[in-house]
Amino acid sequence: MAAEGWIWLWRWGWGRRCPGRPGLPGPGPGPTTPLLLLLFLGPVAADITDGNSEHLKREHSLIKPYQGVGSSSMPLWDFQGSTILTSQYVRLTPDERSKEGSIWNHQPCFLKDWEMHVHFKVHGTGKKNLHGDGIALWYTRDRLVPGPVFGSKDNFHGLAIFLDTYPNDETTERVFPYISVMVNNGSLSYDHSKDGRWTELAGCTADFRNREHDTFLAVRYSRGRLTVMTDLEDKNEWKNCIDITGVRLPTGYYFGASAGTGDLSDNHDIISMKLFQLMVEHTPDEENIDWTKIEPSVNFLKSPKAASSMCARHSLVTHQHIFSQSQLIVPCLPSVAHQYPSMGLELASSGQ
Repeated sequence: MAAEGWIWLWRWGWGRRCPGRPGLPGPGPGPTTPLLLLLFLGPVAADITDGNSEHLKREHSLIKPYQGVGSSSMPLWDFQGSTILTSQYVRLTPDERSKEGSIWNHQPCFLKDWEMHVHFKVHGTGKKNLHGDGIALWYTRDRLVPGPVFGSKDNFHGLAIFLDTYPNDETTERVFPYISVMVNNGSLSYDHSKDGRWTELAGCTADFRNREHDTFLAVRYSRGRLTVMTDLEDKNEWKNCIDITGVRLPTGYYFGASAGTGDLSDNHDIISMKLFQLMVEHTPDEENIDWTKIEPSVNFLKSPKAASSMCARHSLVTHQHIFSQSQLIVPCLPSVAHQYPSMGLELASSGQ
């Protein structure tokens, strides 16, 4: 039976308590409490999920107590560069200039629907706008490849969530730190000079640096919907940051985290990464898809500033680019087509 309608029912909600999370008060059953329930309205294709059928996947999770403290490796995870493992955190970079480090899961993930909770900390001695550069969270085809994008490779295949602490573009109206999302099939390059603005799907300001309390981020991917939430205010509450649909990601990619410093620096720490499997029933057609062969793509891209006068509408003339719909909205600067000739963009009438 096809579902005529469904909604997500958040277990904790954006403005509700987060029970049971380590370091956060609450009467919940424990750290593996799932974030959401599925509530189906009308004829449904699946039973209502009661929360007990969603599982922490330990083979894809980084949890204390860490194994291999003091060594150069640990079970299930590899790390490289400046990364060090202590009993309390994984430090991707110290508060020193020109450092980069990363940590990557050994196992490819074959879950179609998942949710990652990340406990992290970014801190240092630098004053306002004198620190950098930030953390990237990855779900990508390749792993352990160092590069210029927060310590990892450019032109990647997959998903990246950037926790950027330094505004390289002096003309930007954004308030930093800033969280953004990018999906790539290898054809796009992340432009640090523009803080990734041209390849960003969506983003939000998030004041996560130098907090005296724990800071958390959650990333959910299910049935083409990508959601990013934060808990940064020590209120035991999730706050919505990013919520977009039409995202297609393959299975068989790797989870990781990386960070980099340049002339400015910070400590970039990962305390835990917990992956939950979401039990979501798919249609027969979806089940017959070879999810390992899917190309990372986005059905529709809308710039966070699309409603402003800074944006224009473009048409897509190549089917090889990640944006698979006929139209997308990008900032309307004359140079955008020259910056990304591989995008195959033509300026369409924007009425401006």
